[in-house]
Amino acid sequence: MKQKPTLKIIARELDVSISTVSKALRDSKEISDETKQKVKAFAKLYNYKPNNIALSLKNRKTKTLGVIIPEIVHHFFTTVISGIEDYANQRGYNVIVGLSNESFDQEVLNLEMLANGSIDGFIISVAKETLQKKDYHHLRETIDQGIPIVMFDRVLNEISCDKVVVDDIETSEKAVQKLIDSKAENIAIITTEDYVSVGKLRTQGYLKTLIKNEIQPDESLILKIDDHLNEEDHLEKLEQQIKEFLETKNIDAIFAVNELYAITAMKVARAMCYKIPEDLQVIGFTDGVLSKHAYPPLTTVSQHGKEMGKQTAELLIDRLENESKEAEDQYKTVIVKTDIIERETTKSINS
Repeated sequence: MKQKPTLKIIARELDVSISTVSKALRDSKEISDETKQKVKAFAKLYNYKPNNIALSLKNRKTKTLGVIIPEIVHHFFTTVISGIEDYANQRGYNVIVGLSNESFDQEVLNLEMLANGSIDGFIISVAKETLQKKDYHHLRETIDQGIPIVMFDRVLNEISCDKVVVDDIETSEKAVQKLIDSKAENIAIITTEDYVSVGKLRTQGYLKTLIKNEIQPDESLILKIDDHLNEEDHLEKLEQQIKEFLETKNIDAIFAVNELYAITAMKVARAMCYKIPEDLQVIGFTDGVLSKHAYPPLTTVSQHGKEMGKQTAELLIDRLENESKEAEDQYKTVIVKTDIIERETTKSINS
């Protein structure tokens, strides 16, 4: 083997997953003794050395932050990165961005690649596949080895670290209340499967607001989108799911938990001859470029991604530069306030 061995190469050579290799090298009880021996023997043969993260952090600082995001095309994540970079540069830090593409294995690889002494700490929004698998060993091990992590947007209650979020429940309540106040009666929600934390919380806010207004929640008005699709099929399948949903339901308003779902719902509804907002009102999360230039322009919840990025960078750098051991277990959760940006897909409350 001429290449320097990595987790990915070892996994490929032994025909096991990256996660299995990572756990085997750390003597996880989840892995059989036979597999552990096989992985360790291969690693020893090719002189694979796990990251000496703690040692590298004690001996030197790189003044570089690692940022791992699920996708780059999402406007929200680009604004978060912008906020991180602006603040980090002001404090004398550089930023390296890694992309998980919603993949658990890719997320593990990004941590492995960057956590080799080239970065001081991580900012991460967890991949959907990681949330689905509920396998967080790579995050725990990174923290245990001395590298701090700050999570944003998609965060894990099971991991003790600093976090930056919006109040998904409260914000969803405001959005749904706006639809109710503008005379919508049959309000649907287009959301994610429950394993995605933000979708689950936004659905809770939707249900809470209906009950508060003495509207009986109707499970048939909750459309959970199947995200287990390859990229080529995703948009086509998304449109089909929404079309079938609208064809079989009497709906006069939609609350979508992200911009893509909202814009797609508008596209499908217009093709079905709905007038927006006269026949169908729509509100979506994330105030991105698509929302501003959609027809008609979309009413959205602004998550203030740049501010969220600034807050994550500030938390991480403050932790890196705080030498007091007393601060180690005093983790913070910062809640970034949101606004509703009113445009033309909702009616005025007086109409």
